[in-house]
Amino acid sequence: MFLTISTTGTPERPATDLGYLLHKHPGKAQAFSTSYGTAHVLYPEADEQRCTAALLLEVDAVALVRRGKGKGRGGAPDAALAQYVNDRPYAASSLLAVAIGAVFSSALRGVCGARPELPAQARPLRVEVPALPARGGPGLVRRLFEPLGWTVTAEPVALDAEFPEWGDSRYVRLVLESGSRTVAEALRHLYVLLPVLDDAKHYWVAADEVDKLLRVGEGWLPDHPEQKLITSRYLSRRWSLTREAMARLELMRLAETDDSEVEAIDNAVAAEAEAEEKPTPLAVQRRDAIVAALTEAGAARVLDLGCGEGHLVQTLLKDPRFTEIVGVDVSMRALTIASRRLKLDRMGERQASRVRLFQGSLAYTDGRLKGYDVAVLSEVVEHLDLPRLPALEYAVFGAARPRTVLVTTPNVEYNVRWESLPAGHVRHRDHRFEWTREEFRTWAGAVAERHGYGVRYVAVGPDDPEVGPPTQMAVFTMSTHTNEKEAKAA
Repeated sequence: MFLTISTTGTPERPATDLGYLLHKHPGKAQAFSTSYGTAHVLYPEADEQRCTAALLLEVDAVALVRRGKGKGRGGAPDAALAQYVNDRPYAASSLLAVAIGAVFSSALRGVCGARPELPAQARPLRVEVPALPARGGPGLVRRLFEPLGWTVTAEPVALDAEFPEWGDSRYVRLVLESGSRTVAEALRHLYVLLPVLDDAKHYWVAADEVDKLLRVGEGWLPDHPEQKLITSRYLSRRWSLTREAMARLELMRLAETDDSEVEAIDNAVAAEAEAEEKPTPLAVQRRDAIVAALTEAGAARVLDLGCGEGHLVQTLLKDPRFTEIVGVDVSMRALTIASRRLKLDRMGERQASRVRLFQGSLAYTDGRLKGYDVAVLSEVVEHLDLPRLPALEYAVFGAARPRTVLVTTPNVEYNVRWESLPAGHVRHRDHRFEWTREEFRTWAGAVAERHGYGVRYVAVGPDDPEVGPPTQMAVFTMSTHTNEKEAKAA
């Protein structure tokens, strides 16, 4: 799928200023990793009289299927076959809108550091989208773009040129022309209206989509005659979000009419009311869940296996209930950073007696790991090649044998909710794999059975009704029978 943006110029205001506005040099082609594919920016023509920038998005169709496991995702049609046979790689949609936001983010905001005066300058623009899904036909396309000052050409694409009696498809070839328009305005219109016309989004629509819509729609959406349709479709017909957006748009319209600020009209809440809290980072939620599980287990002596740069060790040191904390990692560089983070060289004697860091590999048994209450493997197993997991399993569950073992790992099913995660990628370049919930529970259940542990599962982070939480945690607890048997043997 692709679109082109063209402009004309004069010697005083050359058309190649478009390169400054888009922050992409006309003299070279560039590629960018985006959600579900690679975006290419190139200039088929670039001189002072005329300049055209093309955005070409190569969609990874296989990754789209693999990541689009949630209900209603991976393609607009409803048929089950649609996840494999669909128009996503070819027709403009929310995929292209996300690429616009990622590749032309500065232009979308109307920012140009090199030439600050350029974003506010209106210029003649021509936008072409060869294949645009239009649920509502050419008439709806005109109703959406013409009130914004565009001259619209929306030519229906025939289902098959060889069989005109079959009629037209739901696609149009779109050309937008304006004699005086800023590039930022054009991009904002496309960013919102492309997914509206397609009437399907490839990612989960959450509450932050309302803020995104109002931000990009500022200055044109509050007075648009199709405001309700645009808002409803952009928010995937989620009524609660649509209602919130419509209420806020009405406030924006009233504020503009009265030439005042929104805050002056929306005075139902006192000015001193607390601002909405920012969401807690997933890493912090994960550490909180681990600390809660350690507290529930009554742990005092804790192993942090694969401690990395010492974030969890630092958290545990703040709680006096943990009398001995040992961080183990195979990387000396990570241990050095952890030592600096913890300020071990300046730590008081009493505090220093509670913590140790040492190098070790979880692929081998290590006598230093025996005798602890709990072992934590937080975001560790996915960094090992699958054939090496049995060695880790024996080293921890077979040899060290702590009373409790906590294992956290990413839930690959949740990856579809990360709009910014590139197509087909895992969350970290060093991840050898990422498990679904079923795969993780299959592995954990087998490990527990082999080594005499019980296991339960804890969701970490928001538990999405379709794809589960972003992080999954297994809490292994040595069975009472096994514990008593080993105590007698000792």
